[in-house]
Amino acid sequence: MAAIYSLYIINKSGGLIFYKDYGSKGRMDTNDSLRVASLWHSMHAISQQLSPTTGCSGIELLEADTFDLHCFQSLTGTKFFVVCEPGTQHMEALLKVIYELYTDYVLKNPFYEMEMPIRCELFDVNLTQAIQKDRVVLLGR
Repeated sequence: MAAIYSLYIINKSGGLIFYKDYGSKGRMDTNDSLRVASLWHSMHAISQQLSPTTGCSGIELLEADTFDLHCFQSLTGTKFFVVCEPGTQHMEALLKVIYELYTDYVLKNPFYEMEMPIRCELFDVNLTQAIQKDRVVLLGR
């Protein structure tokens, strides 16, 4: 069973710009993945406003019985979140690696338009390598 079920990237206005499913069971169709991304964007924004602490950047970890959801928000408002097995460690580091890949292969791509869906082969290839490397590290423990 895969430690990482899926990866989402949401632009600052809440639109899903990238989705990749890594789990073998419970695959979602396009409409469901759009709903999950929209719901997460809304929950993240509400949590920033309702937080009792000043300067809260929103929900970073959501733990459920069957999955964990780890979120990283960049300074530009782009959100990266991973749905994974409960108790999976080091997802924050993986999200930062994914963000670095995003900046290196997507944002530096002269054909990419901001806030649009990501269609970049180099990003896909390097992302797959990073996820596989992370799986090897997780399974090796």
